[in-house]
Amino acid sequence: MSNNATKTYAQNAQQTGSPRELEAQLLMRAAARLQAVNDGSIAKSEEVVSALRYNRRLWILFGGSVGRPENPLPDTIKQNLANLANFVVKHSLTLETSTEVPASRVGVLININREIAAGLRTQAQAA
Repeated sequence: MSNNATKTYAQNAQQTGSPRELEAQLLMRAAARLQAVNDGSIAKSEEVVSALRYNRRLWILFGGSVGRPENPLPDTIKQNLANLANFVVKHSLTLETSTEVPASRVGVLININREIAAGLRTQAQAA
C-alpha cells in the first residue's frame, strides 16, 4: 500500500468525525479523478494510471476492512462488499495495464464509487 493513500486516509480521518463520511469522501475523490479520465480531461497515460491506481488502492483498503472481525456489518453485506472490492481491484488493474483505456470501461468504476458513497452518506444521516 502506498504511503500517499495511507497518509490521505489518516489526514481525512482527522478532519471528519464519521468513518462513513470519510469513506464517502474518498470514494467521491476517486470518482472525480476517474471522471476526468472519462471526460478526456486527463489524457496522459501516467495520469490515467495514477487515477486508476488511486481507486484500486482505495478499494484494497475497503476490502481489507470488511474482512476484519471487529467489522460490525452483517456477514452478507461483508461478503457483498468483499466481492465488489475484488471486482473493482481486478477491473482497475486490467485498465491500468491496458494500452488504451476506453471511457466506457471507466464508467462502471465511477458509478460504483458514487453509489457506495451515496449509500454511506444515507446511512450516516440515518444514524
